[in-house]
Amino acid sequence: MDKNKYQNILKEYIPEAAIDGIIELLDKHPVYFEITRERVTKHGDFKILRNGQPKITVNHNLNKYSFLLTLIHEIAHLTTYTKFKRVKPHGIEWKNEFKYLMLPFLNNLVFPNDILPYLAQYLKNPKAATGSDVQLSMALKKYDIASDRTFLFELEKGAPFKLRKKTFTLGNKRRTRYECVEEATKKRYLIHMNAEIKRL
Repeated sequence: MDKNKYQNILKEYIPEAAIDGIIELLDKHPVYFEITRERVTKHGDFKILRNGQPKITVNHNLNKYSFLLTLIHEIAHLTTYTKFKRVKPHGIEWKNEFKYLMLPFLNNLVFPNDILPYLAQYLKNPKAATGSDVQLSMALKKYDIASDRTFLFELEKGAPFKLRKKTFTLGNKRRTRYECVEEATKKRYLIHMNAEIKRL
C-alpha cells in the first residue's frame, strides 16, 4: 500500500485528523477503493467483484464529514463480510462493526462539536443510511458546498421538485414518507422525507 499516495488523495476528502486512522484501516483490510461520480440514490457502496476482490466506492461530492462517515460505513461492510460472509447487509453484525470502527473518530478533532451529539445518538442504532436520521442529516448538510439540493421535508405541501430527472408535486406526509405525484404520469409515489431533491 502506497501510504503517501493515499494521504495525498484523502486530504482532499476527509478531515486531516482522520487520515492516519483511515489509512491504517485500509492497510489492515485491503480493498479496491474508488472515489466516484455523484449518485443520487446512494453515497457509497460495497461489493465483491467477480474475481473475489472487495470494492468500495464513495461519491466525490460529499463534504468531508459525510465522506468519512460513508467510507467507514462501507469499510464496516467489508469487515462484516470478512468475518461473517453472508449476513443481513445492515444487521446486528454490521451495526457492531460500524460502531467499533467509528469509535476512534468520534471526537472533536475529527468532527465538529455541532455534529458530534447527533452522530453519537445515531451510532446507538445505526441505520442503512445516515439520511434516515433527520437531525444528523441537517447537521452534516451545514458543511455541504452550496448547491440547489435540499431535503424533501423542507418543502411545503404542493411544492414542485425534481428527483432523478422526474418532476413531482409534494403531497401529504405518512410517517417518514410523503405522497408525491409525478407530473408527467400522475402516478403516486411514497418518497422518504430525507430524500435529497432539487427545489423548483
